[in-house]
Amino acid sequence: MRELTSPAVVRQIINSHGFKVRKALGQNFLLDANIIDKIVDAAHLTQKDLVFEIGPGLGVLTRRIAQSAGKVLAVEIDQNLLPILDETLGHLPNAEVVHGDALKINFDQLAADRTDKQFGPEGKAYKLVANLPYYITTPILMHMLTGGFNLDILVVMMQREVAERLQASPGGKDYGSLSVAVQYYTVPEVVIRVPKTVFFPAPEVDSAVIRLTRRKVPPVTLISEETFFKVVRAAFGQRRKTLINSLTGSGLASKETWSEVLVETGINPTRRGETLSLDEFAALANTFEMSIRG
Repeated sequence: MRELTSPAVVRQIINSHGFKVRKALGQNFLLDANIIDKIVDAAHLTQKDLVFEIGPGLGVLTRRIAQSAGKVLAVEIDQNLLPILDETLGHLPNAEVVHGDALKINFDQLAADRTDKQFGPEGKAYKLVANLPYYITTPILMHMLTGGFNLDILVVMMQREVAERLQASPGGKDYGSLSVAVQYYTVPEVVIRVPKTVFFPAPEVDSAVIRLTRRKVPPVTLISEETFFKVVRAAFGQRRKTLINSLTGSGLASKETWSEVLVETGINPTRRGETLSLDEFAALANTFEMSIRG
């Protein structure tokens, strides 16, 4: 089978299938074999692993995953890529393409169905290794993290700016509600920085690969996870405003209620949301939850 890391070969395959690259679907195909190896290495794959890939594109990363994992299920939304994937992956007995929308897939159920329940809700945990479409990175991540799926490691390529946001610390401009959510569910670590020149066609931004290791136990104890995320979103809703004004502006409760909650938690109301740690957000959410329960 031909190598898929040569732009000339990629153009030939694309042209032979009459395929048109769709920017609307974030189709920028990674061609650098060295970076592909590093992505797979970062996931610590073994022959006992089931791996999901979202957006396999031409199957370049998929083929490398298949060398190290027991089975790879590649989810592709663009039906126009299916004939190409059949050509590039059809010879691999442990690689399977699933046509579908990743945002609508129950990955636990799919894992169970395709492995005779060895993986999934009643079986072993699986992994995600993917070059995510940049236009839909955040929704996919939140679907994977909040869906309750039996997923233990995610190694994903994304826009560098977004990757840095995921591991940002309190107090910086990159720290936001997405940082809090990802750090609540996982331990994030940027493992590779990727220039835009290694893609075909080249995107307008540089990329990064981040490894998200799923926490077995959340880092904070919450009365209500739903209330916690409501409070986090409210605190970041108006970044230029003080915490008391952002919380009040969210409509969750009156200024008087928030003032009382902040006094009880010992958090200065003139601080801004981006300065609060996960522990402080947890204290704020728990105190607020107790106040509304009476």
